[in-house]
Amino acid sequence: MKRIARKNANHFVISREIPPAIKVKPGEPFVIETEDTYSGYIRKETNLPIPKHVPYLTSATPAQVNPCGGPVYVEGAEKGDLLIVNIIDVVPWKQGFTCFLPGVGPLRDSATWPECRGPFTKIIKHLPGPSGTTSDGKGVFTDQITWDLKPFIGTIATAPERGAENTLYGQGPWGGNMDVRDACKGTKVYLNSFNEGALLFVGDVHGTQADSELYGLADETPAEVTLSCDIIKKKQVRGLGRLEKADSIVTLTSKRIEGSLEDAITAAFIQMMEWLVVDYGMDKKEAYMHMSVNPDVRINIYQFIPYSPFGTVGVEFPKKCLSSK
Repeated sequence: MKRIARKNANHFVISREIPPAIKVKPGEPFVIETEDTYSGYIRKETNLPIPKHVPYLTSATPAQVNPCGGPVYVEGAEKGDLLIVNIIDVVPWKQGFTCFLPGVGPLRDSATWPECRGPFTKIIKHLPGPSGTTSDGKGVFTDQITWDLKPFIGTIATAPERGAENTLYGQGPWGGNMDVRDACKGTKVYLNSFNEGALLFVGDVHGTQADSELYGLADETPAEVTLSCDIIKKKQVRGLGRLEKADSIVTLTSKRIEGSLEDAITAAFIQMMEWLVVDYGMDKKEAYMHMSVNPDVRINIYQFIPYSPFGTVGVEFPKKCLSSK
């Protein structure tokens, strides 16, 4: 199986100018060994998110965080196609970390919550689960509190046709740093292709995350990600892309693309309606009514950091209400 080693999964820009790391055929599994968002500089709680311990934080503007592996050249993909990324497995490392970064988050200058201003680091241990790996393992928060690991890919994108996007702030119709908890094992991620080979980049795996990254980080961890890709010829989608889960489909967009969180949610609804009408032959009025009356239609706030440009949203629709066109 073709593999991108962790030492080579260290790109901080998403660009067509970077030579492909591997080439794969549609349906061919491959592995990307991803590094954590701070490139391995934080391995213990005495390593704080400050330039002394994480030099990448200030060595460039924007900060060099979220290293990615890639690009993966998918044979047969062309500009104007839709790339399907099949997430076969996501296996986090034996531990992750979360941090309070000075100057980031809603409590960055709080007098009421001074303990939460940062800098601060918390290590979260990862224990193997029934599979024998951390893919379905446990996260150890304290001696009394554990939870199921739910690892997912935070940054996933194809290269834009022109220019380059950084792996921190980059978002667009090619994907980017989205922090979508549903980009996990068993999910298909649909991304527009703007280049020959699509040129896929992957990184920023989280062991777990809440319904946001309120202070800017989740359970940040290295990981081993196994993927394969398929292609839908001559098809593109709006927003950041789409997801297909076992029991539902999801449209994705963000406040960076749409202008505000409210506008992003509205756009995700409309994009879902378009998906239902075009791909599933649903009547337009029926699609519109589903958005208000169907109790299984959900708004997902995947990435939300107050006072920042980050805000990824999704609208989720149940497959049980679909019919093939």
